[in-house]
Amino acid sequence: MSNSGPLRGRRSECETLDRLLADAKSGQSQVLVLRGEAGVGKSALMEHLVANAAGCRILRAVGIESEMELAFAGLHQLCMPIMGHLDRLPGPQRDALAVAFGLSAGNVPDRFLVGLAVLSLLAEAAEEQPLVCAVDDAQWLDQVSAQTLAFVARRLLAERVALVFAVRTTAQGTLAQGTADDQLRGLPELVVRGLRDDDARALLDSVVPGRLDERVRDRIVAETRGNPLALLELPRGLTATDLAGGFGRPDARPLASQIEQHFLRRIEALPDDTRLLLLVAAAEPVGDVSLLRRVADRLGIGPVAAAAAEAAGLIEFGTRTRFRHPLVRSAAYRAAGLEARQDVHRALAEATDPESDPDRRAWHRAHAAVEPDEVVAGELEASADRAQARGGIAAAAAFLRRATELTPDPARRGARALAAAQATFEAGVPDTARELLAAAELGPLDELRRARLARLRAQIVFARRRGGEALPLLLDAAKALERVDGGQAREAYLEAIGSAVFAGRLNGHDSLPRVAEAALAAPRGQQPPRLPDTAEAEPRGPQPPYLPDAAEAAAAPQPLSLADALLDGLAKRFAEGHIAGAPLLKQALQAFRRDPCGNGDDIMRWLWLTWLIAADLWDDETWHELTTHAVRTARQSGALNYLPLALTYRAAVHVHAGAFDVASGLVEESDAITEATRNSPLAYASLLLLAWRGEDDEAPSVMRAKVRDATSWGEGRAIGLGAYLNAVLHNGLGQYEDALADARHAAEHEDLGVYGFALVELIEAAAHCDARDAGATALRRLEERADAAGTSWARGVLARSRALLSQGRAADPLYREAIEHLQRSRVAVHLARTHLVYGEWLRRENRRADAREHLRTAYEMLSRFGAKAFAERARRELAAAGESVRQRAAEVREALTAQEAQIAQLAADGKTNSQIGAELFISPRTVEWHLRKVFTKLDVDSRIKLRGVLTGS
Repeated sequence: MSNSGPLRGRRSECETLDRLLADAKSGQSQVLVLRGEAGVGKSALMEHLVANAAGCRILRAVGIESEMELAFAGLHQLCMPIMGHLDRLPGPQRDALAVAFGLSAGNVPDRFLVGLAVLSLLAEAAEEQPLVCAVDDAQWLDQVSAQTLAFVARRLLAERVALVFAVRTTAQGTLAQGTADDQLRGLPELVVRGLRDDDARALLDSVVPGRLDERVRDRIVAETRGNPLALLELPRGLTATDLAGGFGRPDARPLASQIEQHFLRRIEALPDDTRLLLLVAAAEPVGDVSLLRRVADRLGIGPVAAAAAEAAGLIEFGTRTRFRHPLVRSAAYRAAGLEARQDVHRALAEATDPESDPDRRAWHRAHAAVEPDEVVAGELEASADRAQARGGIAAAAAFLRRATELTPDPARRGARALAAAQATFEAGVPDTARELLAAAELGPLDELRRARLARLRAQIVFARRRGGEALPLLLDAAKALERVDGGQAREAYLEAIGSAVFAGRLNGHDSLPRVAEAALAAPRGQQPPRLPDTAEAEPRGPQPPYLPDAAEAAAAPQPLSLADALLDGLAKRFAEGHIAGAPLLKQALQAFRRDPCGNGDDIMRWLWLTWLIAADLWDDETWHELTTHAVRTARQSGALNYLPLALTYRAAVHVHAGAFDVASGLVEESDAITEATRNSPLAYASLLLLAWRGEDDEAPSVMRAKVRDATSWGEGRAIGLGAYLNAVLHNGLGQYEDALADARHAAEHEDLGVYGFALVELIEAAAHCDARDAGATALRRLEERADAAGTSWARGVLARSRALLSQGRAADPLYREAIEHLQRSRVAVHLARTHLVYGEWLRRENRRADAREHLRTAYEMLSRFGAKAFAERARRELAAAGESVRQRAAEVREALTAQEAQIAQLAADGKTNSQIGAELFISPRTVEWHLRKVFTKLDVDSRIKLRGVLTGS
């Protein structure tokens, strides 16, 4: 087949697809993205894939440019044939997908829980029969469908599923115009190029009547660059004489435009009724033949028109309408004038059922509108509400944008523009959101909306560059909100403090105190700050504010929550000092620990600040409970937009607890999810592991590069964090002069969640460098903070730091006190380091037997953790104390990968494959595949034996 017709010269590509099919049928999931310019043969290859998928179930979807704004449109096409398997999905997944597809009502589903549901649905259907999922023109998929299918593609592994996308690019390989974001980058791909010259000549000869002049033929082949559709279509309607005369075309036009122009000429040659029918079919993207017939009747189009269109080879009318090529659809639509398009959309709207499909009806009415129309704008606003309820925030933004354009009243237009800006920001399109804010400003907004507009503009700036650039904007918004919405004003002040925290030293040392004083001077809300005691709320990430009208805002109660407690504590801390703010911040954290579920929404929203506060107070218990709750809730709700942050912070908890392998697995999972979701990667936990392991010679340069990246967008806190991590690294390596310099650099600014840690490293380095004055100054600062924190961790590192700077016998009880406190904490790496420095001191005091005891403990702990540099430091000290330590032998069995270790531990804990799959966002079959590898590597044949190997029993 690959040697004739549209597949001439495609033997290699066809063989690739044939192998893909064979692998998928055998249980090895396959994903492939076909990339190429319009007409190069992607659709023909898709047809080859489908035609050769004997024994497989075929699922198809086609991205349609006019449907890019309709949430889940592409996903709905693909999944509807297998929705009979919906009942087999776990409840949360089943409900999320049902709500997303409009099959039932419910709360907004997390878009990545929908992704997990689609993954499970495909896996369930593939148990009965291998699946071939063919998604053509994927560049025109709606944003949610593209994100969901990209997520699914990255999680498929051991299912009998082949998922193939065709994506149109320009001749230069860039994405086709109109593509907002290519979610499929990074997936396995096959670039489909033009045919080789000999194949192109043969294909051209097969469709040209008579003999063709060789020079003319060579020119055609060269100008079409071997594009099969151009070679097949462009000669149509031209005589041999025309071709012999040179087949002239303007070379400046892009190839896609040339082919489309050819289709335009063919359409223009058709009768009026046939052209009109093609226009209706192009404007009706679902391919609903019964709807097409109803509209044809309304417009007086007879059955002869359909026959003429099919005879022309441009379209097929079967169970669904299918154009010969996507370029035929766009040509049919563009061939018509604006008035004709409006008439067709009006007829489509009238023929669309307002009960079963109100959103598409509203969309057609919007395209039919000649001038502003409040009724249509209101319908679009209602469609936006429905889209947002299904989790289609991008669709909601599109409906609201069009509603704004069609709103005649300036005040309403401004309000809708503001709502559209909010939805567009949430959809991840900040540039368009800024344009809508500019449009909103042109309207007569009331004071409340104008203040909220200012806050949204500041949030957009902060989201793009998490530094100090947003700070003055947030302060201005907070001051404006003080007059109309005290609750929103306080949140804006808290965001301003967060902006100043991340800007750090780049914004000046007086920035935080100034912001804090402004927050303290702001009027209180209607109620005193309190933490909510309501039922558990569905956690979500930070959301731009809901925009009620002024009457709603005045009448609504303003319950103040964790944000208020955090604001009070942080404002006090930065205005009056660490000691003054500590009690309020401790109260906020303790209230969360009493009722973490009841504070769900606030915890998710403010995690990025709450985490730093817990670090600033050495509160390892809150760290543990905060991250445990965050990861569990994110997994249960499928919140993959939030889970990477929770995993990163949970990984950091494991690093301080000495569970480096577990932390590494969480980092790997976080990285995989951020890649799947196309979000910015989170480097903190990976750098923390790098510093504590101390085994990578490139670690300092890696950290410097990360700091440069962060400071380039104004995140000055990264300077202090990077310097602190380098101090840890150099202390582990015994490079105390370097560690002292790094710690001093880190301690030049009181970065939240960094400064206290930097003081501890500074004191240890100073003790080894005999820099007593620097150490004593750092100790005084540490004493203030540790005493205010009062945790076992704080008391332990304080006692150790005092011991390091003490003389003679006074150090001994301090070291013992430090060990006693740290044994009651979760921070095992700091306990191990305390044994290390205590052993070093004992050896210098010539108490060799006692020294060996503590150094042996330190070495065993640090080696077990994977803290290679600190362990080597302990080994050297042991050797100096007279005890030879043999380097740890290599494992006799092959090590597990991070994901295998995670799955093995969950299986050992008694979880089923389905439970493990739901927790790790993979299918049960993939879990089974990994477990088979684990059993082989560990030479076990049951979960009971697996548990024994992992626990050492």
